[in-house]
Amino acid sequence: MGVAALSLSAPNALAQETDAAGGSDAPADTRETDTAATQLDTVQVTGTRIRGGTTPSPVIAFGAERIQEEGFRDLGEVIRSVPQNFGGGQNPGAGSGGFSGAGFANQNVTGGSALNLRGLGPDATLTLLNGRRMAYSGFAQAVDITAIPVEAVERIDIVADGASAIYGSDAVGGVGNVILRRDYDGATLGARYGAASGGGLETREYTATAGTYWASGGVIATFKDASVDPIYAADRAYTRHLGPPTTLYPGSDLRSGLLSAYQGLGEGVELRLDVLRSRRHQQTLYEYMGINRLTPVTTTSLVSPGVEFRLPRDWTLALSGAWAKDEHHERQVREAPATGATTPVVNDCFCNESRSYEASVEGPLLTLPAGEMRLAAGVGYRSNAFRQFALGTGLVATQGEERARFGYAEISVPVVAAGQGVPGVQRLEATAAVRSEDYSSFGGVTTPKLGLIYSPNADFTAKASWGRSFKAPTLLQVNQGQFAQLGFARDYGGTPEAGRDMAVRVGGGNPDLQPERARTLSASLAYHPEALPALQLELTAFRIDYTDRVVQPITDYSQVLANPAFAQVIDRQPTLEELTRIASLARFFNFTGQSFDPDRIAAVIYGNYVNVARQEITGADLSSSYRLALGDDRLTLRGSAAWLDSRQQNTGAQDFFDLSGTLFNPPKLSGRAGVVWERGAFTTSAFANYRGGVTNTVDGRKTASFTTVDAALRYRHAGSEGAWSGLEISLSAQNLLDRAPPLYTPTSFAEYAPPYDGTNYSAIGRFISLAISKTF
Repeated sequence: MGVAALSLSAPNALAQETDAAGGSDAPADTRETDTAATQLDTVQVTGTRIRGGTTPSPVIAFGAERIQEEGFRDLGEVIRSVPQNFGGGQNPGAGSGGFSGAGFANQNVTGGSALNLRGLGPDATLTLLNGRRMAYSGFAQAVDITAIPVEAVERIDIVADGASAIYGSDAVGGVGNVILRRDYDGATLGARYGAASGGGLETREYTATAGTYWASGGVIATFKDASVDPIYAADRAYTRHLGPPTTLYPGSDLRSGLLSAYQGLGEGVELRLDVLRSRRHQQTLYEYMGINRLTPVTTTSLVSPGVEFRLPRDWTLALSGAWAKDEHHERQVREAPATGATTPVVNDCFCNESRSYEASVEGPLLTLPAGEMRLAAGVGYRSNAFRQFALGTGLVATQGEERARFGYAEISVPVVAAGQGVPGVQRLEATAAVRSEDYSSFGGVTTPKLGLIYSPNADFTAKASWGRSFKAPTLLQVNQGQFAQLGFARDYGGTPEAGRDMAVRVGGGNPDLQPERARTLSASLAYHPEALPALQLELTAFRIDYTDRVVQPITDYSQVLANPAFAQVIDRQPTLEELTRIASLARFFNFTGQSFDPDRIAAVIYGNYVNVARQEITGADLSSSYRLALGDDRLTLRGSAAWLDSRQQNTGAQDFFDLSGTLFNPPKLSGRAGVVWERGAFTTSAFANYRGGVTNTVDGRKTASFTTVDAALRYRHAGSEGAWSGLEISLSAQNLLDRAPPLYTPTSFAEYAPPYDGTNYSAIGRFISLAISKTF
């Protein structure tokens, strides 16, 4: 009779990865080396500038091992798996063409993927590489996280809480920090092939990674070449009514490379350098007044040097800089099906460039009975420039630059430590941070943040934070030139009256925009029992009061003329002078195929950027992980869920209306849970993903929820010698059960708009890939 031994094992470095609970701020997937004594302490803790500190906000951490366990191919797939992240904004599956009603910001432009925490927009989540800002990408000015090759990543930390007091503008929804590997030793060649079982998305990837480290430094370099075939509407039964050759998912070719190096000079100086460059070609097609072919090219670059000095009494001085550039060449032509003749529509560059310089110090102020009171402080300068111009003629449509000087300070005060024997208090720590920025446009902004960390015993940790955050309006929102589109009133939900059967949509920038401001609150309780160290649970509640939000007041133009909520942005009796001014704009587009006649204009719809009155966002996150040993096997259970309630008020005279749970906004409930089983050289995982249904506010109908299952199997040869050493083979399947996205009925442009919400649900279906790599 066999005996099965069941034992619990304490988490090792890999087990200490934090999910949404953030039960530990320790970095995941690190290993000690014998060179540690001669290297500066470079451990980064996202959410605080205190070396070795603890952030009062929960941290979601994905280490390199976890990324491999769950079968993710790139960082875009990683962030789309996070329940706190919304798939809207810049994502390849969000759709193009503007027919869905998802809004200007919710569409694919660059082919990349951007963090969009709490659904506040990709420009309200800050993305960092080794703690440094990257360039905005495209005209929505998001940041493409997939430009970073996943092979060079040690971990990605996500703090879904306001962090402007630490990092400045954009960190309203939170911050994501991609931290690169410092300890890679060897060379790895890899290849991957995959495809969607329903057709399309045939993927071919080739990677090369090499690195080494020595007593005083190290270097890693990686290169990736990936090509992806499009998914055509004809490949899916529910979209075959769309005009051929419409694509649901773009084709693309990506080449990206990264170099990261550090070198110590003696015992107290370390030089660092990160260099990134990527180029992505895309192809998107849709039918509207002909066949529209979009073939944009996006090039992203980053150079970030730095030097750190170890000073007496455990103080450090860091000097750093970063130059980043993103050039998106938007190319679109329209082909007449009958003749094959092509007409250029767009040939513009959306070019972003940024520079930043920073000097900072960190160290202990004094020693208290509970430990060291530490201070981090710094000053710096940052500039961002944006230009949109025609590549053929050089005609500038949008141009602007923003400069800001900043200073910040953060302090960590230990009040009670475990060894002091205070009843009911094992740990009590207070944190405070403040940051002041002076902008060349709207002036100064100061944002504070206060935090508290409390542990009554070894089993529980409570965290709380209060702060203010802000986001400067993007340069596109401020400087974009005025444009107008002439269409039929019926396309905007109107009814022709007395021969007035057309409507004009006007959009563009607003030079009078002010910064968005937010007040953030979060509280969390983590359970990590000392008697069961493999278990971690955490519950987090949060609230964001967001005022002066910069948005386009209209996201769905299909019924705007029939919706009384938009009456204040509609002029139903436009003057001849106003119509003449609109028709004379350099960017006036006539989509009617008929001549412009002021007497036929029933309404002018103004969709310019404005500071809306208010958004209120509340919600809760729950996460858990449990690791145990079953004989020689190891089993990990892991899950997280997010509940979100968000609403918006455009003006004080209007009522609030729901955002979460409605079409093209985050669902109320999202979650992901699964299991990882390790046995010898084999690792297998299975995870279920859930996205709640969303309501179409036009007809009041709610879509079904969307539940998919992902699975991965990996074999890693354990031997260190022989031809098979360093061999790794993995087979992964996303949406294993081939679930189709929930459908809804478009009320306008039905012959052009896909009948599903591409910001929440994917048309990819089952995707299976096989990868093989060899490490030398």
